[in-house]
Amino acid sequence: MAKLPPRPKRPPKPATARELRDAIAAKALELGFDAVAFAPAQLSPEARQQRRERMATFLERGFQGDMGWLVDRAEQRIDPATLWPEARTVVSVALNYGPASDPRDVLQERERGAVSVYAQGRDYHDVMKSRLKQLGRFIWDTYHQSLKVFVDTAPLMEKLAAQQAGHGWQGKHTNLVSRRFGSWLFLGELLLSVELPPDAPETDHCGQCRACLESCPTDAFPAPYQLDARRCISYLTIEHAGPIDREFRAALGNRIYGCDDCLAACPWNKFARQSREAAFVPRAELQAPLLSELATLDDATFRARFSGTAVKRIGRNRFLRNVAYALGNSGTPAQSLPAVERLLQDEQPLVRGAAVWALSQLAPDEAARRSQSVDEPDPDVRAEWADPFQTPRPR
Repeated sequence: MAKLPPRPKRPPKPATARELRDAIAAKALELGFDAVAFAPAQLSPEARQQRRERMATFLERGFQGDMGWLVDRAEQRIDPATLWPEARTVVSVALNYGPASDPRDVLQERERGAVSVYAQGRDYHDVMKSRLKQLGRFIWDTYHQSLKVFVDTAPLMEKLAAQQAGHGWQGKHTNLVSRRFGSWLFLGELLLSVELPPDAPETDHCGQCRACLESCPTDAFPAPYQLDARRCISYLTIEHAGPIDREFRAALGNRIYGCDDCLAACPWNKFARQSREAAFVPRAELQAPLLSELATLDDATFRARFSGTAVKRIGRNRFLRNVAYALGNSGTPAQSLPAVERLLQDEQPLVRGAAVWALSQLAPDEAARRSQSVDEPDPDVRAEWADPFQTPRPR
């Protein structure tokens, strides 16, 4: 949540609520946002209770997995006004990051890694925050209105705010769907202490479609509009810190950071368009990188290669864990085994353990032979060697 400097001493420019709304919208578009909309910050008692029940069900079922930050300040995630009692209006902005082609195409190139579309360019947090601060500065300097800035780092339920403002609706995969941009929108918000005319909320247009639900490789949707993050490949490859459960390793395929399957499957993407934002142009090193090359990264080269991207946030060890699983799924022993051998000698147990599984998939006889005499100091990696063929354990 960004802070603004002291209020300028000159008197504010007078404006009606409609004039202020129009000026904010025009400035947001001038700054490069693709869409801007407005919603009340104060929820009705019915809406607040509905959100509270939905969040409680999600947490009670443990669907958040390791994401303890979803539990912390849960009440503030439900109602924007609890973050700032003075809030009267949510200004919801959106940036399109639509890809040039179907992101699932790379899943057929098993010797290469698949990185989620949103992470192939500059870290969107930086882009959104910079522009929201500029928008906030404009409002502050011109109209002296109190405000707070949010970009995916504070307990504000952005997709619900975007739906309330009319950008789109939360689809059956729980992500926002837009009739203008399909599945590909980054979101950010300003909270204002002044009440402005709101936009109409968007309604659900999913109908009977189940494309997103049926596309999930790990069956992460127990029901429409419900996500069990513990089964989601985006969660497993990004948020989850330890070894990935044996049940899901083969389903990862060559996905090494995130997953776009449920987003890309949505029929509303027929209206999507390629992003015009230069910051989101995919970096060459993040478009289908060779897994064998990624396996050579040490901490310094990892940081240098992924500087300024969202990938850097998960760190080298978690990333190479994902690379090891992808190598195991490559089906190309001749090309992949040298990289796996390198990862088996890695100083990090998380990486070595994943490499054991990769070896068992590419060279099962060799994995069985080595399991009889391996000298491994880490207990978790020893457990991997004890069952190198990774029989899924009952959940």
